[in-house]
Amino acid sequence: MGKIIIKALLIWCAIIPLAILNGGLRDEIIFPLLGELALPISCILLCILIFIISIIFIPRLGKHSKKKYLTVGILWIVLTVIFEFLIGFAMGNSFAELINAYDITTGNLWSLVVLFTGISPLLAAKTRKLI
Repeated sequence: MGKIIIKALLIWCAIIPLAILNGGLRDEIIFPLLGELALPISCILLCILIFIISIIFIPRLGKHSKKKYLTVGILWIVLTVIFEFLIGFAMGNSFAELINAYDITTGNLWSLVVLFTGISPLLAAKTRKLI
């Protein structure tokens, strides 16, 4: 299981630059053009990017059970939330501001992105016929 976790961590690391670029695209281009629609559009775009990374790299983990791919997904969720809070605190955001990103009633679909991140390894493995 150790090698799988290390490989899964490396795959997750490939998502980080895409998430940062997606945030920049949202703030600099999508928001000025579409206003409040920028948040849901950005979240959908990030889910697509996460799935593309998953489809490309999940085969490097090899064939495993659904349980192992779900374990990878849980790891990705935990890493994503930790990363989001660490970066948020480093940028001076309060705990309340960071938690607000998980409130879908504000139009922010971040919580759905986090959940999608968690199921992406399993979906990619099924798509690539690894399970």
